[in-house]
Amino acid sequence: MKKNKILLKIMIMIVLIFAISIVTIIDIYTHEDIKTNATISSKKIEWGIKRNDNHEQPDVGSTNRKVLEETNGICLGNSESKAIYLTFDEGYEAGYTSQILEILKENDVKATFFLTAHYVNTQEELVKQMIEEGHIVGNHTPKFLMSQNQEIVKC
Repeated sequence: MKKNKILLKIMIMIVLIFAISIVTIIDIYTHEDIKTNATISSKKIEWGIKRNDNHEQPDVGSTNRKVLEETNGICLGNSESKAIYLTFDEGYEAGYTSQILEILKENDVKATFFLTAHYVNTQEELVKQMIEEGHIVGNHTPKFLMSQNQEIVKC
């Protein structure tokens, strides 16, 4: 009797894993790509900063600095001016993005939103609103690409 229960549990797990796999595959193949003029590169770039103890900006390295310059990217602010960069990680939020966007708009404040692929796929209207209102949209996962003031690219 105990072996039958264990066997039944294993069979249920196998069926669940199979069902989830099928749903994931269908989801991947039914998403429509939106074309943009963004350039996609498959070159792997290690990203990170080298911290220091002298209260100066960290070093991002020559390769990363070159990529930032070529793409007009932002990593570190101007060390001569005092500025605050407001960033949000989207994809793990609790449903407050609409309110955040409203408050930012009311106060004429721009922010950077780092988006996960799942967030782009499930919150397309909010992502478009971010772009239309002039916020910077950054990539939080390698599954999609986005370029400021351009359309979404789902990969």
